[in-house]
Amino acid sequence: MDSINWGIIGCGNVAEVKSGPAFQKIKNSKLIAVMRRNTLKAEDFAKRHKVPFWYDSVDKLLKNNRINAIYIATPPSTHLEIIKKCLDAKKFVYLEKPITLNYAEAKELDNIVAKNDKVVVAHYRRRLPAFEKVKELIEAKIIGKIQFVDLQILQSKNNNIIAKTETDWRLKPEVSGGGYFYDIAPHQIDLMYYYFGKIKIAKGFGTSSTHQNVNDIVNGIIEFKNGIQFRGIWNFIASDKEVKDECKIYGEKGTITFSFYGKKIVVSTNEVEEIFHFKNPKHIQQPMIEQTVNYFLNLDKNPCNIKDGVTVMEVMELFTK
Repeated sequence: MDSINWGIIGCGNVAEVKSGPAFQKIKNSKLIAVMRRNTLKAEDFAKRHKVPFWYDSVDKLLKNNRINAIYIATPPSTHLEIIKKCLDAKKFVYLEKPITLNYAEAKELDNIVAKNDKVVVAHYRRRLPAFEKVKELIEAKIIGKIQFVDLQILQSKNNNIIAKTETDWRLKPEVSGGGYFYDIAPHQIDLMYYYFGKIKIAKGFGTSSTHQNVNDIVNGIIEFKNGIQFRGIWNFIASDKEVKDECKIYGEKGTITFSFYGKKIVVSTNEVEEIFHFKNPKHIQQPMIEQTVNYFLNLDKNPCNIKDGVTVMEVMELFTK
């Protein structure tokens, strides 16, 4: 196998710019088919992105023998059913987060994938320059031994960090798993796990006020096995004035401060303050997809395996249940 030939299941807003075009821009990678239940929308996406095949069902797409890898970009409620079909069809899978509807489904998926490591979880921030730099600074002990982390994601109802959809399915827990928290928290929790390693214990609380079925505010704490402490607050009903997106890592010699949706890192120590600026790629998932392609071709390691995705699902459930 010298090329990864992709099919996308769920060619909606996320696939338009963040991920879809990247499959055609990477060496040894081709996007040859897309699927959406609405045939006209699937055809429209395919023609605009110069994709030769389009389908209105998962089964029809999987019968295309030219496809050897699938990008699952549907809402979480359908992930488990679809990935089972993909693995039965002997396809590689690049799976959007959250990986399943809940932790129970995640454990079931882990048991299935354990038999063949053909799955990569789309925690793409791991491969963005700013977050790679944070990991580099931590490992270089620029601020000495890490003590604790403080995360604040405060967003108003007018937030622009969550993709808008016709039905706002993210506020339907039977589809999304748990509101806006389940949509964006995987990014933050995954990076904390990626930076600081195995988790000893996680606890939290979630409350609902405006949206009765999902948590508007989530407060979570983690103790990592290496002793590092984490506390995080996600608030999706903050006032416009209080909007904030900040993660601050405290060490014995200073702090590393960054945003999950910005492009700047500030390192402060007793000696100096240094600022690093970054520019994200146009198709923000492209670096992650590139390593995924190389992994499927046995040229690189798995950039985010299914067990990492399961850990994130477990932490989110511990924070909210």
